[in-house]
Order: sequence, then C-alpha cells, then structure tokens
Amino acid sequence: MAFTLHEKLAADCESLGDLDLCTVLLMRDDRFPWVILVPRIDALRDFHNLPREQALVLFDEIDRLSQILVDDFKAEKINVAALGNQVPQLHVHVIGRYARDAAWPGPVWNAGVAEDVDPTVVSRGAEVLRRALGFSI
Repeated sequence: MAFTLHEKLAADCESLGDLDLCTVLLMRDDRFPWVILVPRIDALRDFHNLPREQALVLFDEIDRLSQILVDDFKAEKINVAALGNQVPQLHVHVIGRYARDAAWPGPVWNAGVAEDVDPTVVSRGAEVLRRALGFSI
C-alpha cells in the first residue's frame, strides 16, 4: 500500500520535501519554527513499531532538523514530541522555542490559536529549511 499523508497534516502544513525516511513538513503557524517529520511508512502509528534500523534513521533526521532550528532560526530550546492523539499517523514535532515565544514556558499545544500565517513568512522559513536540507527551492 502506498504512503498517504494524513489529511490534517496536509491541511495544517506546507510540505518541504523528503529525507531518507521522513517527509518534512512546516507547520503553518507564525509563532514558532515548527517542523514535523512523518515516516513514509503506511499505517505506522507509534514509534515502537519502527524497526530498529528505521528508528535510528528517524533519530538522525530529528537531530538534523534540531540543529538547523538552532543554527538558522536561532532557537534557544528544541522541543521534540510524538503525541498522535489527534492524528494517528506517526509524526514527530521538532519545534524551535524561545523564552519570549507565545507559549513559553509551557507546551505549544493549546497555547492559543495559530496566528494568521503571513505567506511571505512561511515562504522564508520554508526557503531556509529547504536550502539547509538540500531540497530544491
């Protein structure tokens, strides 16, 4: 069966490209540099269902995105989470945080509503991420 991205992720995010294991998404929320990694494995729900080799690739991809958020977005702290309560498809949030951000020091979930996305801001963030990941711009 072919991999299909969950409709909520498709609606809430801009797709940036594919790494070895994961599709890289940028959340449409001006408040945070918020990347989501989705392993391209159909019907995968939880991290513990990944074979060890793929789990190691996922960790490497999380590490790579975390470093980009620190280097290129000057994130002060990186939050990494895989909840899956609203979207059952395994996906990992990698979020750059700042002491001045809208949700600090709490989690980003349920911290108000996503601010209207300025398309030029999303495009700049997407461009920075695509360039850092070696994706076509």
